Amino acid sequence: MEIIDIINKTNAFLVEEFEVAPESITPQADLKETLGLDSLDYIDLVVAIEGNFGFKVKPEDFQGIVNFQDFYDYVIARVKQKELV
Repeated sequence: MEIIDIINKTNAFLVEEFEVAPESITPQADLKETLGLDSLDYIDLVVAIEGNFGFKVKPEDFQGIVNFQDFYDYVIARVKQKELV
């Protein structure tokens, strides 16, 4: 899967799942603030990632994720890792 496809797919499910305007999702925007995430929303986010990309997410994976670029980098790395298996 190409990087741009991963980003587009990620943005599509974030817009749908968290009901945010597509233009509010920019690489430097704060993930938690933009999506209005609370602790339960993180569970929804994990379920969405796992359902859309087919890999398991660990809670500690989110520790270094601050903005959307961090989030994209994480998803891209995991998808690429899965493709190698």
